[in-house]
Formats: sequence, structure tokens, C-alpha cells
Amino acid sequence: MSTVLAPDIAAVLLDEAALAGLVAELAAQLNRDYGQRPVLLLGVLNGACIFVADLVRRLRMPLELDFVGVASYGDAASSSGQVTWTKPPSRDLAGREVLLVEDIVDTGVTLRALQRTLLAARPASLATVALLSKPARRQVEVPVEYLGIAIPDEFVVGYGLDYAQAYRQLPYVGILRREVWEHR
Repeated sequence: MSTVLAPDIAAVLLDEAALAGLVAELAAQLNRDYGQRPVLLLGVLNGACIFVADLVRRLRMPLELDFVGVASYGDAASSSGQVTWTKPPSRDLAGREVLLVEDIVDTGVTLRALQRTLLAARPASLATVALLSKPARRQVEVPVEYLGIAIPDEFVVGYGLDYAQAYRQLPYVGILRREVWEHR
């Protein structure tokens, strides 16, 4: 299957087949590690929505699905460093096995804030599943127990990832052309 590039995409980093393979690998690890223990999956809006949808269809343990929302980027190309809740969890986390599902770990600032806040709710356990990681951009180290793949320090969009709320619908992860985001 050939991938048609959107005009603002310089290159495809992960095509549909590669993404499906990563999701299948992560689901297999989770199914093995959690068995039939009930899990509360917390997807991080908006970027992880497509990843969460694909992942939950492959999970075999009993689960509940909820979403949380945080903002640190706005419409900018880099994090402001300020993390604000746009949607807190709607389920009680106390005593529950919680899996936080994130699209990408970049600086680690947002994920660290999320993890700290969620741990304060006293879950039985908290683990993080991330599809992508950019280790070159890390400002703070954060635990990511289940990681799809580390990627180079490129601005990526597609498969739920965005720039100024655009490109989420692309069926692949692509590198956004520098001239699109550099001067904004």
C-alpha cells in the first residue's frame, strides 16, 4: 500500500503497517503482564485518541476506559512548561490498576506532572504506555514502562499527533516540514 503524503509532510517516519505492529507488540506485553486483572485505561487527550482506540481493541483483560486532558503546548511548536488540566479523570483511581496511555513523550514535563497528580489519587499501581519517545528532547526523566519506539528529534504529526490541531487524521506518523512550524 503506498502512502500519499500531505503537502506539509517531509517524510513518513512510521507507516500504517509499522504503527499496527507497534500497537500489537504493546498490547501483547500488556496482556501478558496484566493477565485478567481489571485495568483502568486513561488515555491522554487529544493526541492519544487514535492510539488508545487501536490499543483497547487488542487488550484482553477486563478494563474501563477514561480520558484525561492536559495542555502545555497550545498552538505552539514547543511546550510552555506550564501544565494545566483540561479534563481530570472521571473515575476514582484509588486502589485501581491504572494504565496511562500517551501518544509521545517529548520533554517529559507534561508526563511527570500527570504521573504525580495521578499517584496522589492512590492507585494500586500506575504504569505508562507511550507509543513514541523523543529521548533527545528529554528535560526530566520519567518512567515509561511500555514504549513503542524511540524516534529522532523531528516534529512529527499524524496518527493523533498534531500541530495547532491539524494533521491528526493522517494514517501515518510523518515529519512536518520545518517551514510550516518554524516561524510561527
